Amino acid sequence: MTQKRAGWRKQEEQLVARWSDAAERHRQIHQELSARQLADGSAAPEDDLSLRERAVIAEIEGLRREVARLKRQFLSGERY
Repeated sequence: MTQKRAGWRKQEEQLVARWSDAAERHRQIHQELSARQLADGSAAPEDDLSLRERAVIAEIEGLRREVARLKRQFLSGERY
C-alpha cells in the first residue's frame, strides 16, 4: 500500500507541475495578446499567438478534468 501511495503522490506532483506550467504559459500569452491589442488599438485576427492561447486553454481544461477525476477517486475511497 505504501508503494501505491508513493505512486499516487508522484502522479499528483506531476499534475501540479503540469498545471503550473500551463498556467504560466497562459499568463504569458495573455500578456502578449493584451500588449498587442493596446499597441494596435484593435483585436488582431487569428494568428499563431491566438492559436497557442486556445491550445493552452484546452490543456488547462484537460487538467481540470484530471483533477476532478482524482478528487472523485479520493472522495470515494479509491485513493489513500
